Amino acid sequence: MALRRTKLIAALAAVPLVLGLASCASAGAADEASDVVKIGVVGKADPQWAAFEKAADKAGIDIEIVDFSDYAQPNPATTEGELDLNQFQHIVYLADYNVSAGEDLTPIGSTAIYPLGLYSTKYDDVADIQEGETVAVPNDASNQARGLLVLQSAGLIELKSGGTIFSDLADVDEAKSKVKVTALEASLTPTSLPDVAAAIINNDFVEDAGLTFSDAIAKDDPTDPNALPYVNIFATRADDANNETYLKLVEIFQTDPDVQAGLVEASGGTGVPIITPVADLKDSLTKVEADTKAAKG
Repeated sequence: MALRRTKLIAALAAVPLVLGLASCASAGAADEASDVVKIGVVGKADPQWAAFEKAADKAGIDIEIVDFSDYAQPNPATTEGELDLNQFQHIVYLADYNVSAGEDLTPIGSTAIYPLGLYSTKYDDVADIQEGETVAVPNDASNQARGLLVLQSAGLIELKSGGTIFSDLADVDEAKSKVKVTALEASLTPTSLPDVAAAIINNDFVEDAGLTFSDAIAKDDPTDPNALPYVNIFATRADDANNETYLKLVEIFQTDPDVQAGLVEASGGTGVPIITPVADLKDSLTKVEADTKAAKG
């Protein structure tokens, strides 16, 4: 689905890391503004979250930002009711989770889209990477496919299928590719830099690796009209999709100037905050889930 109905509301943004989980909250626990709404993120230290807490409090909504060290934890915690919402993933990642786990988490609002970058401590230009060297990509399905597409666009590999949101290492045509590709857990790709020519590093981990977003030697285009599946979202359980408090929080996040300024600061100017109609997000999720089921057989 194209982004023709998507409204760009700012210019630039991104996300980051850590861990946690406190006392449980039952599903739909925040039907009243006086209840604490628990929101799972990867990167609580990002300035948008402090600004978001202040803006929510001003609106009479008590929120708790729960930090996680990796992407695998927030969705199960949301499914189990330990979180009310989460905000760390794009539609492709959510679709893979729903299909794999048999769950029904759903998007209730967009936040931003972030380009995925290729970084190196050995080379300043992707053209300088030597034939036969190794490049690392994240090992989770959605980010691995996207990372492989970045490598193909950079001329480092060729994908047998031409490249899709389901491409994996088996799709790499080794005979026609300039480099070898290895897959690592997303948080480990930055630490692999001394041992590889370059690595795809999720925005969450760029600054923690001592890098800046401007250090990327290649990246994808977040304004591509086919980029909707990579829009980052707020997600919750399907039964809570119309919760007025949750929807108000999404509105606050999307429109509060301090929150948006925090996004710009955290991103180093790499991403694009957007407001996408929820119907478009859900339609995209439905399509990607169907494609994911077909791809998994």
